[in-house]
Amino acid sequence: MDRRIFLRALALTGATFSFKDSGAMSVLSQSGVSTKSGKPYDLVAVMGGEPAEMFKKAIAELGGIGKFVKKGQVVVVKPNIGWDKGPEMAANTNPQLVGEIVKQCFNAGAKEVKVFDHTCNEWRNCYSNSGIEDAVKKAGGKMIPANEDSYYREVPLPKGVKLKKTKVHEDILDCDVWINVPVLKNHGGAKMSIAMKNHMGIVWDRRFFHANDLQQCIADVCTLDKAAVLHVVDAYRLMKNNGPQGKSEADAVMSKGLFISQDIVAVDTAATTFFNNVRAMPLESVGHLAKAEALNLGTMKISELNVKRIKL
Repeated sequence: MDRRIFLRALALTGATFSFKDSGAMSVLSQSGVSTKSGKPYDLVAVMGGEPAEMFKKAIAELGGIGKFVKKGQVVVVKPNIGWDKGPEMAANTNPQLVGEIVKQCFNAGAKEVKVFDHTCNEWRNCYSNSGIEDAVKKAGGKMIPANEDSYYREVPLPKGVKLKKTKVHEDILDCDVWINVPVLKNHGGAKMSIAMKNHMGIVWDRRFFHANDLQQCIADVCTLDKAAVLHVVDAYRLMKNNGPQGKSEADAVMSKGLFISQDIVAVDTAATTFFNNVRAMPLESVGHLAKAEALNLGTMKISELNVKRIKL
């Protein structure tokens, strides 16, 4: 059976499988990605390992966590914790990955590491049942609330097209650096929910987004002056259908991948390309990618970047 037909059949049946031997990493090399020796990597893609292991490999290729987090800094790690779901559903970022990132921030000398999300379901249940709260506390980090308007301050977004201002969580505005850690999943409205879409968890009023060109607003919010120093896309399990929260475990695929970059457009483009192994998702259908590129937030031209691909 043709590999593409095989993968499509698995996606339709809801089968859970590993991408390790499927040739999935070739989606990047087929785009003309090359590794330019001697130059810093723009993006690292890892496949085939456990969440913490993949992050360790990826961050080492980018020069180590100390390149992004300095001694004495207050750091915010922003996963997707929007849903009252366990890790098997892939609705939220994998807790093992979040815990490892918090741990490494402390190893780099961080003074404090805070973790939050403006959740869709009841926030205490989301924090607990996602497994993220436990992982963060074990790593020495602190879970902070984001469920009240008083936690947010209005900031201008002069580069935005539709979204010209919004209220952003105070801990994003006040921290020294923050790290964006989304999960790779399908989304009914935005088509894909990855690093750019994860920014909706740092703002208070999300209704404006849905009422005023969701794809453009997703790009606009990423023009925030306080940009994340790193984007780490969790693709250990991805949600292929019924996003953003899923209906059953059949909506999740054990894909064992991770993408990491400082370029938010590139990392979302690479992750969307990877997603195409289980479900057709043309890049042009994910409107916020091109809109963000038009705002000079990054590039969709993966072939022009220095990419490191690792199979474990």
